[in-house]
Amino acid sequence: MQFPHKEQVARQRRLYPTGTRVELVQMDDAQAPPVGTRGTVIGVDDTGSIMVYWDKGSGLNVIYGVDRCKEITNE
Repeated sequence: MQFPHKEQVARQRRLYPTGTRVELVQMDDAQAPPVGTRGTVIGVDDTGSIMVYWDKGSGLNVIYGVDRCKEITNE
């Protein structure tokens, strides 16, 4: 895995501030919640991964450059 530049991490933090609601689009993990699961961003780590507390109770990160989520704007 290639780590993002500091500018890319800063951009992730601007796009996904703490409290942002997201929906899972794709996650490459055997323990991943189902696609469409919603959750709340609790931060972005130094690798640019979005730390999410999923509504179903798990806490798997959305890995930068591998997994995908989208912001929910109509909740």
